[in-house]
Formats: sequence, C-alpha cells, structure tokens
Amino acid sequence: MSADEGTSSKADDPAVVELTARIASLGTSIAEAKNAKRPKEEWDTMLREMLELKAQYKARTGDEYRTTAPPSAESEAGGGKDTKKTEVKALEEASEKNAEKRAKKAAEKAAKEEKKRLQREERERREREKLERLSGAAGEDWGHVFGDAPMVQSTSRSRTWTKIGDLCKDMEGREVLVRGFLHASRGVGRGSFVVVRSSLYTVQCVAFESGGDGGGMSDGGDGKARGIPPAMIKFMTAVPSESVVDVCGTLTVPEKAVEGATQSDVEIQVTKFHCVHKATAAMPFQMEDACRPDLVRETDVGAYDHDANRSGSAAEAGGRVGQETRLDHRWIDLRTPANQSIFRIQSTVCALFREYLLDQDFVEIHTPKLLSGASEGGADVFTLDYFGRPACLSMSPQLHKQMAAACGGFERVFEIGPVFRAENSNTRRHLCEFTGLDLEMAINEHYDEVLDVLGDLFVHIFDGLKSRCGRELQRIKEQHGFDDLLYLKKTLKIDFATGCRLLREAGVDQGDYDDLSTENEKKLGDIVKEKYGTEFYIMDKYPLSVRPFYTMPDPNNPKLSNSYDVFIRGQEILSGAQRVHEPKLLEERARAWGIDVETIASYVDSFRNGALPHGGGGIGLERVVMLYLGLPNIRKSSMFPRDPRRISP
Repeated sequence: MSADEGTSSKADDPAVVELTARIASLGTSIAEAKNAKRPKEEWDTMLREMLELKAQYKARTGDEYRTTAPPSAESEAGGGKDTKKTEVKALEEASEKNAEKRAKKAAEKAAKEEKKRLQREERERREREKLERLSGAAGEDWGHVFGDAPMVQSTSRSRTWTKIGDLCKDMEGREVLVRGFLHASRGVGRGSFVVVRSSLYTVQCVAFESGGDGGGMSDGGDGKARGIPPAMIKFMTAVPSESVVDVCGTLTVPEKAVEGATQSDVEIQVTKFHCVHKATAAMPFQMEDACRPDLVRETDVGAYDHDANRSGSAAEAGGRVGQETRLDHRWIDLRTPANQSIFRIQSTVCALFREYLLDQDFVEIHTPKLLSGASEGGADVFTLDYFGRPACLSMSPQLHKQMAAACGGFERVFEIGPVFRAENSNTRRHLCEFTGLDLEMAINEHYDEVLDVLGDLFVHIFDGLKSRCGRELQRIKEQHGFDDLLYLKKTLKIDFATGCRLLREAGVDQGDYDDLSTENEKKLGDIVKEKYGTEFYIMDKYPLSVRPFYTMPDPNNPKLSNSYDVFIRGQEILSGAQRVHEPKLLEERARAWGIDVETIASYVDSFRNGALPHGGGGIGLERVVMLYLGLPNIRKSSMFPRDPRRISP
C-alpha cells in the first residue's frame, strides 16, 4: 500500500476522523486557555483527555498523531491557519514534555518507595527467620546454659552483676555477669562473636563450640550438661539485634585490642547466654547507621524543614538517619552513645546549676504552671478550660519567682521546670516546651550584682562539664565533632551600644535602638570571639522598646533599660533584667505595652506591701546544651521535643 493509500484509508475511517477532530478541538481550547493565562487547573483536564485520545489514535492507526495536514486551497490562499496549527502543535508538544517529566518523576518516586518496601520486607523476613531458628535452638537440657530467660518478675535477688563500663584488665580471670542490649552478632565457623551495649559502654563476648556435639557432656555432679553446644552458637547468632541479653563468662585480655568496643582491652569468654527480652519488631533503622559520624556540618540557625528530615529524604542519603525518623522512634535513637552522652551532660548542667546556686544561699522553689492569664502579658500562650474559667500554661515563672524573692522575703530563689510557648516557630532553636533554669535575687545597689552571679555560675558549669564529663564529651565529638567552648574566667561584659558599633565597623547595618536579628547576633559572636578570645559573654543596656513590661528603665537614658542577655557561640541563652518593683511604674509600663492592668492585678498588688529591689534571668536548658556542644538543632538536645508539628512520642 502506498503512503497516499494509507492516508486515504485513515481519512475514510470514521473513528479516526472523530478522534482527529476531537484532538484538534481540545488543542485549540488549551491554546486559548494558555494565551489567556488561565490557571492550569482549568485546562489540565483537557490536556489529559487530549493525551488519552492521542494514545487511542496511535493504537488505531499505528502512527503518532500529527497536527499537519495536506495543503488545501484554503491554506494556499493564506498562511494564517497554518501558523495557528503550528502554534497549537508547539503547545501540545510542550504539554507532552511536561507530562513526560511528571510521569518520570512519579515513576522514580514509586521505584524508591518500592525499594524501601522490599528492604523493609527483607528485614522483617530475616528477623522472622532468626526467631524461627531461635525457637528451635535451645533444648530443654541446656536451659541453664542458654535460651530464653524467665520473665523478670521480682522473684529473687541472688546474683552478682558487673557494669560493662567497669570491665577492665585488672579483673582478668574473674567470672562476670553483665546485662545489655545486643549491639551486634556474627557467627564465624563454630564460634559466635557478640557485642553487648549498656549506656555508653560496649564489650565483645566470644563463644566457641566445645565437647563435640554436646552428647554426654556433664560435670558428673549435678547431672547438668557442661560446655558450649552447637545449638548455643546458633542461638547467640540468631537473637535479634537490640534484644536484652544476660552474658556470664570469664573476663580475658585479648592479644590485640578489640575494635568496635569501648572496653577494648578485655573480652568475655561466654559460658552462659540468655535472652531476657527479644526485640520482635523490625528495626526502623540500624544502630550502625544511627551512630555514623556527621559528614556535613548543618547550619544552626534558620528554618527547620520537618519533611526534608523524614524517612526517604535526602537527609537519609548514605545510610544516615533523618532527624524526624529518629524522633519518631526516639526510644531507639536514645540508645546511641552520642545521645546517651548528650542527655547525661544535660543532667550534669542541671546538677551544676543547682549546686552552685545552693552554695550561694539560693532557695529552690516550684511555681505553678496553670495560670489565670498570660504570665508575661503576651499572646503566645497555650489556653485551656479551668473548670469553666479561661486559663493558660505558664510561659515563664517570672511573676511568681519575683513574688517569692522580692515580696516573700526569700531574697534568692531558683527553679528548674517546664516552660510553654505557643509560638509557631519552626526553626532550629525554638521549642514549644522546654526546660527553664530560672533565678531571681534581691540587689542592694546595682543589677551588676546579678551579672556577677550569672558569670560565675556559667564558669562553674563549664568547668564542671570539663572535669566530670570527659567520656561523654568524647562520645559526642566522635559523632557530631565540635570545638571546645572558649570562655574567660572573668566573664566579658559589653553594652548594647558597643555591640552595635562593632557590627557597624564590620560593615553590618545595625541601629543603636533596633533589636538584634539572629544573623546579627551570630555575626557579633564571631566578632567578639576574634576580638576578645571568648564565645561566652554578657551584653546589657538593651533598648527599652524590645524588653518586657516589667523591665526597669535606664535612669540616664529613657530609651534604654537595665536589661541583659547572655550569649554562647553567638546565640542568646539567657534573657534578664532588673525588675520594676514600684507598683505605679509597673502599671505605667504595662499600659505602655497595651496590657490590661486588671489581668495582672495580683502581680502588681504583691508589690504594694514593700518589695526588695531585684533582678534575675531565665535560661533555656536545651539551648545551653545545644550551643555548648555545637549541635546544629535544638531537637538533638531535647529528649522528647515539642515543636509546632510534633507532640509525640
């Protein structure tokens, strides 16, 4: 058949003619919609229909649909319609390319999801096979040597336990009993190597078959079999990772240091191995991946993208585990040595804070977290119904610690407790709930008395962390590498005007009465580090307009205030001030902030019966830990963080 005959046969086919007409009509409508710059939603349905009709055209004719047609008298008379057809064709081809790109992306995404599904199923299959092997490995006669231990229900207390972190060469030859998570296991010939982990510490445990196949092995005394049977080796290698196990054996000193274990100069020659609690669920990620060192240094300022840190995201490339995936399974993520260390350091910060202040005659108090109004007169509070009355969660213990210190006669008080902020801030340094380290104290003449306490307090904390947490700091450096904090024994103090001047000298636009942006705070931190050799400093005399209503104005400049912030690595970790203790001035300042004085009447009234001049500050525990350790995200220093998009686990 000639080409002309083929074309003729298509033209004679009514179905082809109808398809051609419909495709052309849709193409014209799409072109008109695009020329009119209408939203894609209005013509996307027509585009999909046209592509479907083209597919039908190809299936029926065997050829791709083409908009060109044989010359006609009408087209020979003028080129207007040909031009229009050419434009329509170009639009159709562009639409087809876009559709192809979308289809390609969709296919790639589907392939990734399928790969993840297959990997998950493979992990689950391996775990099932392990459990199946496990169920048949331990014979009844060997229950005293290996197998599943009875559930711990507090029936007895007769064994002597050793902490893995205490194992050392001085204990060589001693029989030890340890408990921990099964970190890793592997079978080698007729032997098994397992690594058991407890908190920060790991030890390698080794067992090899002994006494043949187990038949006839006994000690001749109690009738119980002795030695290491093949079934025990199978059992040890089959126990799922992260199960809780008990290991009994003799501590020996290997010829070479054990790689991959903190107790590298010893190992346990296993005589008994029992599984206390099996990990029956598939691991959402591997501990090896969760412990990988950071290769790229993340920024510690700016927005935080939750979705970019979820499973399957770019954040998980190279076997790494995204932050959101970690937080979704925080109970597992907390087992890593770095996280164990971070929260031990957080605990030590609280202990050092309390220790120093108690030594300075401060009294620890506990203030209510249910309030009848905003604790600082602000709007960023979590509201709730309190037996039919409106109430909110405390966003600061500010008002109550003032009542206690200045009005109640305690003079020096501190508190460690939760703070709630209903701020929709999805950044790397903000949380909706954090732990506040607050203090308030009476002053005699000047708020510098408070700054002296704060400076010495932080030096005590920094010195204490260095002397008490060396192992923890090393574990964190192994995964999150950071430089030790630079600080002076006598804390540096500059005023706000000096900070602004230093920024301007560095080419940064900063007004003397404008609040500092996060970027300018970071820049100032770099300048101070270079000029003064410290990453920890205090800055005072902030503009009054950027401080809370209860802040004492500067007596020499009404635009300034007797306030201060404390910085670590260019970020604020404490905000404080001398407080207004005169009721009339307090009411005046509240009105200036647009606060209804009636809503803070009990607070103002507490100063009408005599009040000591006083000042203080509030510290964010998680932010202190984050910045001291050089972590890029406050979620890493919050055990179970709460932000605008996370309220579990």
